[in-house]
Amino acid sequence: MSDMAILINTAVAVLATVVLIVRFKVNPVISLIIGSVYLGLSAGLGVTKTVETITGGFGEIMVEVGLLIAFGVLMGSILNETGAIRRLVEHLLHVFGPNRLPYTMGLAIGTALQSIFLDVLLVISAPLARKLAPRIGKLGTARMATAMAIALECGIVFMVPGVAALALAGLLSVPLGKMMIFGLILIVPTIIISIAIMTFLFRKGFWNEEKDEDHIYLEDDDDNSAAGTETAEAGTDTGSTRKGAGVPSRSNGNGSSAAPVPAGASVAVAESDREREAPLLVLFAPLLVSLLLIGAGAILEILKIEMAWLQLLGEPVIALLIGLIGTGIMGRYTVGQKRVETAIATGFKESGQILILTGVGGSLAATVGAAGLGDILGGFFSASTVAPLLVVWGIAALFHIAVGSVTLSAITAAGLLAPIAPAIGIDPVLIALAAGAGSLFMVHVTSNTFWLLQSLLGQSVRGALKSVTVGVSVASVVAILLILPMSLLF
Repeated sequence: MSDMAILINTAVAVLATVVLIVRFKVNPVISLIIGSVYLGLSAGLGVTKTVETITGGFGEIMVEVGLLIAFGVLMGSILNETGAIRRLVEHLLHVFGPNRLPYTMGLAIGTALQSIFLDVLLVISAPLARKLAPRIGKLGTARMATAMAIALECGIVFMVPGVAALALAGLLSVPLGKMMIFGLILIVPTIIISIAIMTFLFRKGFWNEEKDEDHIYLEDDDDNSAAGTETAEAGTDTGSTRKGAGVPSRSNGNGSSAAPVPAGASVAVAESDREREAPLLVLFAPLLVSLLLIGAGAILEILKIEMAWLQLLGEPVIALLIGLIGTGIMGRYTVGQKRVETAIATGFKESGQILILTGVGGSLAATVGAAGLGDILGGFFSASTVAPLLVVWGIAALFHIAVGSVTLSAITAAGLLAPIAPAIGIDPVLIALAAGAGSLFMVHVTSNTFWLLQSLLGQSVRGALKSVTVGVSVASVVAILLILPMSLLF
């Protein structure tokens, strides 16, 4: 088959996937599989080879990141149940003060809290951000909403153990420690610069408090705000939140609204709801230990130092398992075994769709590679290491505009260029970062995150288009502008 035919069939497969998702509302998992089947058959792989490639691609990426994603989601679910996130935000406010709060809260959400999947982290922190916004002064809502949007989206694609970061590392065979180090180098300046740019624009008149803020929604009383901070579990149905949706009601710890308790059960309920206070550092210690072990393992690998016991503990699966066990122990101490089991059950439920979506993204990438696109693009890009990064950024950006899924667009874009990384001599970690950066462009009305930020932070749709769509797009451009010089150094 000619090179032109392969390029055309690949383009048709990708466009068909987008059309199925956007126009016909077909589930992304099903759409990706259909696109993979079409590409395999049209490229001449045959029925057997096509099916083997699809299933093989799914299995390969699950081998790489399946347990990592599951462990990360479970750890985040338990941390959510213990109230550690709320306490961390309050501590940041106390230490750094209100003027620096958008930056400090943004950096905390983008880095330290990425064991929690995005919607849950957002619903946990949004009521606090809304309550604290007036303390920043003028433009408080605009600055907090923008900081949260940028940090949440950047965190999941750049920072281990963010879901998209794990998926990209597995898809491109990037060592997790390396992904963590490069992601940290990129995400910190990206968040700071992007928030600073948006703050400058707001102060120049880009934000209109009368038109961009939902003042009726902002009149919620403190009790409702407190309720929002105590619920927001992984099991909350945040995917259907739209304009006008309220902050989740007070929960009894299993995701349902509190109900009258029979008198005979009062003693049991009191026992199950009993909580113990633990230092904030202790609650986050297992997660921090996991990340330190992964980083240590990466350093040993780079320096080619043989230290068997540390290499074992530094393996990402083992490190995150240690973190999960430690977080579970702390959860049992602070909120009790029953609530930890509820959090784990919720985490298992939520991780399922993340794993399947990641797996079928790997199926499409494997089919693209088997179709021969890698050889074609490898020759096309062999003279430059910068152009492929711009291409993968552009593909991810276009796919995200159409589909609205950061993770899906990042995986698809990276998968298209994954086969050519060795041929053009570009470090796969840079392709992963470029795909992640592109997938941040134009978070808009097709994104669940857009509506969550709009409703939970008291913005009008017009305001959310500024703080979320423009803000995260600025971060997308800032990130790729930082990645391009990195490609010349590494």
